[in-house]
Amino acid sequence: MTDKKVRVRFAPSPTGGLHLGGVRTVLFNYLFAKKHGGDFVLRIEDTDQTRYVEGAEEYILDCLKWCGLHPDESPVVGGPYAPYRQSERKPLYREYAERLVMEGHAYYAFDTAEELDKNRKEIPNFQYGLAYRHTLRNSLSLPQHEVDELLAAGTPHVIRIKMPEGETVSFNDMIRGYVSFETSLVDDKVLLKADGMPTYHLAVVVDDYLMKITHAFRGEEWLPSAPVHLLLWEYLGWKESMPQWAHLPLILKPDGHGKLSKRDGARLGFPVYAMSWFDAKSGELTPGFRELGFLPEAFLNLLATLGWNDGTEQEIFTLDELIEKFSIERVNKSGAKFDFEKAKWFNAEWIKQSSAGSLQFAVGKVLAGKGVVVKDEEYLTKVIGLIKDRCVLLPDFYQQAGFFFEQPKEYDLNAVKPKWTDAKTEFYHAFIALLNNEAAIEAHDLEAKFKALGEERGLKVGDVMLPFRIMLVGGKFGPHVFDIVALLGKEETISRIEKALVEFTAA
Repeated sequence: MTDKKVRVRFAPSPTGGLHLGGVRTVLFNYLFAKKHGGDFVLRIEDTDQTRYVEGAEEYILDCLKWCGLHPDESPVVGGPYAPYRQSERKPLYREYAERLVMEGHAYYAFDTAEELDKNRKEIPNFQYGLAYRHTLRNSLSLPQHEVDELLAAGTPHVIRIKMPEGETVSFNDMIRGYVSFETSLVDDKVLLKADGMPTYHLAVVVDDYLMKITHAFRGEEWLPSAPVHLLLWEYLGWKESMPQWAHLPLILKPDGHGKLSKRDGARLGFPVYAMSWFDAKSGELTPGFRELGFLPEAFLNLLATLGWNDGTEQEIFTLDELIEKFSIERVNKSGAKFDFEKAKWFNAEWIKQSSAGSLQFAVGKVLAGKGVVVKDEEYLTKVIGLIKDRCVLLPDFYQQAGFFFEQPKEYDLNAVKPKWTDAKTEFYHAFIALLNNEAAIEAHDLEAKFKALGEERGLKVGDVMLPFRIMLVGGKFGPHVFDIVALLGKEETISRIEKALVEFTAA
């Protein structure tokens, strides 16, 4: 750990939906910062204007808001190191790129896209680097006067890092330990593009330095870029300020073979984005965990356990518990297989342990989306308390609770009519009379009277209990029958019995 105040950042590109791996990166950054009393910074890396998608930045902010992972500094809340969009920081990057050229650590490259494509086609495994840089059009191969003329004429060019020959660069990864790279095997990455925008490689180093980032957690797919970044920290004279790095393991397909992708989710029937994302260009809607009916607490809980554990058997964690227990050293090196059934288990557990009151708003939205009008919030809370243990995803509340607000539109007649008798019809008329004489409905007491009435009439409890459930809810589901009656009340229960009897006795 450093003596400096901990500062971490999440730096997404606004190019589309937010993968659950991205949210896990946010979560681990956030947990680490809060554990150590530090700051969590959101920085938008929008330097690649060709891939920029309108609305993607707002979508990212909405995702973090839904998850409850609120940045201390961001394009929206501001902060001492603003601006937090790289496109708004464009002028400062050239200064550092030009300094690298002047000191011999980078160079101008004037090659056109067509020339580079020709090389890629003609040379197997072509890399712009040590092996070929002196045969290409750049300030290392061209005479100085020609370079000066090209620059003076405004000839389009990029600035590339000059990777040294035969050196080994190393760093200590907080998850993987000591990692080394041979510089001769790495190509000369572009640092500044022809439009003056920096690439990720330059921008991430400059911004991390200027924003005083102390720890950088990112996916392991960025590990091959580490030697470029290590050298930039050194060449710019900032090596002592370089953040500690941790490269997080991949989230893998359910079979463990390869990184989990959007296509895998579509193929296997589960979301991989935090929230649904609509791509205006393609017209494609990619579903998200929120819209499927996940609670944000459950979503964060399942992400935390993908590649991390606290060393105990505990699986259900609140955000505060995660902050208290989180340790980057307990993040696994190997990838974590995504299990959607386990994800649903987390959600079911969170629904169970959430108070009925805390679920009221979310369930109310589900019911409203199905056209159900909730007039009494206290009644809704009672309904939620009765059925929440039966729900896995939030839409399940409609199936489990809809009948509390509207009478069944249809009945499972196949479960009733084949065994229906006049004796059963008479039983329910007698039960209606019994209900009319009840001053108040109490579930346990009414159940005892219901069973006693059946015995008097020579009917088995099962013969009348299942039809009664179907009268009330329409099918063979729902909580305890007399708990339903207690919530519906006497008049509504009688109304449902009478309506169902018409259907049950029809020819």
